[in-house]
Amino acid sequence: METQVMVVEEGSGPRRISVFDTTLRDGEQAPGNAMRPDQKLALALAIEALGVNVIETGFPSSSPSDFEATRLISQALTTAEFATLNRAVRDDIRLAAEAGGVENHHMQIMATGSDIHLEHKRGISRADGVKEIVDSFRYARSLGFTKITLGIEDASRGSAELLRPLIDASLEEGATTVALADTTGWMVPSEFGDLVARVRDWVPSSVNVSTHCHDDLGLSLANALAGIEAGADEVQATLAGIGERAGNTPLEELAAVFVYKGQELGITCDLKTEGLYEAFRLLCGSIGLVPPRNKAIFGDNAFATQAGIHQAGMLRHPITYEQIEPHVFGRERAILVGRHSGRNVVRYVCEQVGVQAEEGLLTDVYERYVANRTNGECVSMAELGQIILEMVKREGDDRADAALEARV
Repeated sequence: METQVMVVEEGSGPRRISVFDTTLRDGEQAPGNAMRPDQKLALALAIEALGVNVIETGFPSSSPSDFEATRLISQALTTAEFATLNRAVRDDIRLAAEAGGVENHHMQIMATGSDIHLEHKRGISRADGVKEIVDSFRYARSLGFTKITLGIEDASRGSAELLRPLIDASLEEGATTVALADTTGWMVPSEFGDLVARVRDWVPSSVNVSTHCHDDLGLSLANALAGIEAGADEVQATLAGIGERAGNTPLEELAAVFVYKGQELGITCDLKTEGLYEAFRLLCGSIGLVPPRNKAIFGDNAFATQAGIHQAGMLRHPITYEQIEPHVFGRERAILVGRHSGRNVVRYVCEQVGVQAEEGLLTDVYERYVANRTNGECVSMAELGQIILEMVKREGDDRADAALEARV
């Protein structure tokens, strides 16, 4: 089956996609990412400020900490709704209701979506899987839940013969969302798009289809986008893509696609991107996460360069190499000086600090402070400017005094 691409008709406007943040559940449950309830509350409020529609608080039945985090977050949120993850077990559903109540609460109930999990994890039959979904959905409705998600674990390895009865049973019992999980990060975009398109055909337009993609093949964002093109209404994502194993769809990268490609894809969302980096810093402080150099949007080098060819262009106009703009995500541009930098940046820095860029000076600064830097060592343009001023002053150049006075 070919992926069905959603085409926006002229004049109909972009399709609004809901953003579901699972940083505090899937992200937090990965090794090394555990947080205290107060830390999760602070992060939830930072994520809410980004315009996220739904924030998953945790798995209340898994620990007293997740129960308490759900209680705190459910009481503190003012614009976002919240979700919990629960097994298809009445006790899980009851505890989630006790922790957060039912108002604005997206009750996610896990279904077993593959024969692999039925046999090796659960030890139950397909019929048993359907039966527990029917019972748990009825129980959730009896408690007053009106937003109930069928969260299909390992849906990407499930056959249509297994998935369709689970989905049909949940629809009969009031499911408002069907969430498809590529739990092992196994699918490529064409495959995941086909899965979403198939399920989109099975469910009425009043029922949302959500994506939950893992990054084991490095395709979580690509798969989520394929899901959107195939008709998904919601994407589950995490800050910095943290989550089980290689992680989940990164919230910040998803946001970047909406900002820069949303119009041509015919999609929009409610995200406010300027606070993303501050939320990421809060996450790093909470779990001891060290930013990698090369990660999109959040990486230390995402908006930094030391290559002379790149710098020559960027000093004339940043658009030459910077299509993604740092300020959109709360970042700043960094032009760093290292052994791969050229004379152009030295000339530029001289001009910035008010020192005439004579050829002899350029050569001296370049050879002494740029060309021979080792081990990836870099300095900022401000630091190089200070070096130039001090060097010129040591050599008795009156221009340095004037330049230094101008900077004071």
